[in-house]
Amino acid sequence: MGMNTKLTNLFRPRFIRLIVVFFVSPLAFAKAQMPSPSPADPYAPARALVAELDRIVTPNGIQETFEAALGGARQVVNVRGANRNNPILIFIHGGPGAVEMPFAWAFQRPWEDFFTVVQYDQRGAGRSFLLEDPKKIAPTLTIERYRDDAIELIELLRKRYDKRKVFLLGHSWGSIVGLSVAAKRPDLLFAYVGMGQYIDSKRGERTGYDWTMAQATADNNTQAVKELEALEPFPGEFKTIDAERKWAVHYGALFWRRQDGQFYFNLARISPDYYPADRKAWGDGSEFTIKIVMPLLAKATFQDLKKLECPVFVFEGRHDRLIPSAITAAWLERLYAPQKEIVWFENSAHMMMIEEPGRTLTALVEKVRPLAEKTDRMDK
Repeated sequence: MGMNTKLTNLFRPRFIRLIVVFFVSPLAFAKAQMPSPSPADPYAPARALVAELDRIVTPNGIQETFEAALGGARQVVNVRGANRNNPILIFIHGGPGAVEMPFAWAFQRPWEDFFTVVQYDQRGAGRSFLLEDPKKIAPTLTIERYRDDAIELIELLRKRYDKRKVFLLGHSWGSIVGLSVAAKRPDLLFAYVGMGQYIDSKRGERTGYDWTMAQATADNNTQAVKELEALEPFPGEFKTIDAERKWAVHYGALFWRRQDGQFYFNLARISPDYYPADRKAWGDGSEFTIKIVMPLLAKATFQDLKKLECPVFVFEGRHDRLIPSAITAAWLERLYAPQKEIVWFENSAHMMMIEEPGRTLTALVEKVRPLAEKTDRMDK
């Protein structure tokens, strides 16, 4: 058993280590499947169709992409919404380096009837990777800097669109950044939403490893068992996470009941916001950031965070084994917040916005969005 031979043959040698890393660098997987940039982009016609389908045509709508200097680093920001009077929802992507902008077209359009949705490529990632010298950015890749970039972005958006507060959504690695923002500046937020919420690095990785080993053993997958055993003690210094991810993804830890995420990563080929050079940049940025940020993950934990001063929701896939949902649920039970709730997605692993897009939209609209109206009424 193992990864599909046809799929494996698509990967360039220097990315073999990166293709199986989702939490740390899922878009390196995608880069390996992207065609080399060429003047005749075969996906251009399909990209044009998607662009027209997703075009905002409402009189009071917003559809713009611009560069913003956050913490001294230029970053690409994409803003879309059918009505500029709607509250702002900022999506903080995973990875690090796993930009969501090239995939958002596949699930985000319905959100834009209820929110003004903001995607941004974090420093050193995706289209933002092309804007700054990597040598200049490298020393700044800290959790605190990512957090403060997000805070600066919130302040910029509040002024640009005349808003008092925003909703903040962090997915996977982005949930580290997002929860850090909620802890430091709750006054800026209507609420914080964590999707695949990260809580404790080492405990989560060990829990995921044990599950993956159990799956491989039950499957009589001798190759997987041998490779996993070679990683002990796990996670160690986090240098072997990618090797474990290979088999975790194979057994459905990323997308439930799927052995890989190829169908998802292929979506970027026809994104209206990503051209061949951008797709290459996202792979380069992912490779760049993972080497620097991975050691920081070994120390990252929110186990001692016991109180938040803003409402908090966590959206958890029942089958998420990359960032085990049981750890997050237990943490939320202990947390004090003005309002808190966990929303379970019974048919999802780590990617509920793709696996259960309708339920994700419903949760955002019915549970999260009303807090903006409630806050406005209370302040009047």
